Amino acid sequence: MLPPNPFQPLVLRRGGLLGLALAAGLAGAAVGDGAGAVQAAPTPALTVPEMPASRTSSAVVEARARAAAERILRTLRDGDANARFAEFAPTLQRISSPALVAANMKRQPKLLSWTITTVVPAYDASTVEATLQTGAGTRKLLMVINAEGLLEGYHLDLSDQAAERVARDFVQALVDGRFVSADSFLNPDLQAEIPPASLQSKWLNLQSRTGGFVRMREVLPSEQSGEMKLVMVTVEFTRLTDNLYVILDRNNAIVGVDFPTEPAAPRPVPTR
Repeated sequence: MLPPNPFQPLVLRRGGLLGLALAAGLAGAAVGDGAGAVQAAPTPALTVPEMPASRTSSAVVEARARAAAERILRTLRDGDANARFAEFAPTLQRISSPALVAANMKRQPKLLSWTITTVVPAYDASTVEATLQTGAGTRKLLMVINAEGLLEGYHLDLSDQAAERVARDFVQALVDGRFVSADSFLNPDLQAEIPPASLQSKWLNLQSRTGGFVRMREVLPSEQSGEMKLVMVTVEFTRLTDNLYVILDRNNAIVGVDFPTEPAAPRPVPTR
């Protein structure tokens, strides 16, 4: 479970569609850019004496989280899909595989270096923020790391990309079965409401009513109001074609996803 933060999710129901969004006045908050990243040096293994959780100091928990983050980032830099899968928490491993991890790595820009900027320690799951230098430029990354040093979730800042591209990439991750990656597009608060396993269930349940995915027909901006952007993704399934709606904040983090609970009826075949 993601650690608490100042944003509170707001559940919205509109016209039979289930949507999860954040209050507009809060959803746009972002972390400022960190200093330029430097090449990460190998981190020596920590030798911290084992202690009961109730007696473990915050400094020890922080040191363990930082060491785990360095290890996870080194694995990502090295492109080792098997090692990255092994660093997933069991909840992520159950809906992923080394093959899916490898496929996702191929779609991501090469990680060159990083700087860990913030560690917020917690006994069950610590939050680690880092500034990454990649082949596509600078990115900010938020990771949630549990007490065993395993990755429970992450969110990559995509504020420099078009909202339509973010929505398209999100749906493509669902189509490919890369549900851990799809979840990373969500705002951290929404990740707490819709973890990867729930995304998988929603996507599979939708196709049980619409038929299998065929293609994305178009991705269009639908509405923009204040801090929110609404993108419509028209998807063709084997039985019918319907629209999925993706709600993004000003930083292009997804704060709402509408999966139709009652998909449109199939259209009749044109007659001569």
